[in-house]
Amino acid sequence: MLDIQADAASDRRPAIVICAYDAGETGWDPVEDLSGVAWNPAGARTVAVAADAPENLAVSLQEHLRARGCRALLLVGRTGHGESFRVQMRAENRVLNGTDRLDDTGPGVARATAPVLEIVEALNEAGLAAVASSESEADAGSYLLYRILSGLPDGIDSPAIGLLRAPASASDAAMQRAVKVAAATIALHLSPLPRAYGT
Repeated sequence: MLDIQADAASDRRPAIVICAYDAGETGWDPVEDLSGVAWNPAGARTVAVAADAPENLAVSLQEHLRARGCRALLLVGRTGHGESFRVQMRAENRVLNGTDRLDDTGPGVARATAPVLEIVEALNEAGLAAVASSESEADAGSYLLYRILSGLPDGIDSPAIGLLRAPASASDAAMQRAVKVAAATIALHLSPLPRAYGT
């Protein structure tokens, strides 16, 4: 008989947190069939975080990133710019409505740590038109990206953090495919957890 708890404790796959931050978003569902098992890319496991108020969500996501085994975060939202998927490369130091600085002493811009260009290439190869964007949109996605990136501790072992935006016209199926492609690309850069992780 299999010991499910022991198997979970010894799972050395790094975790990727995936969060569709808009409460009304239906495009990303981590459970892809009736089994109730969440989708996972090769070499990693996913942790779904539900939408919430941006301030609450920022705290929750930061807590996930501090957890042992969590190595990446993929924020998922929509864009009103064009018909292509956009992978946002940076976020500006702005409050939610974009009018003022969020942090008077923080950097003006925070750059995504996820492999943006590789994600864009993988999306295009999968038949999903995609571009890398340095434009920060005045919404919860940019707010969360800045809050989380600027709150990371200094060090060379930073988690991979990125923001994938689907065009407003993209179907739920297209968004599902795009999230899976992006997460699978991030997973390629994550190494297994140390053997001591499960003990």
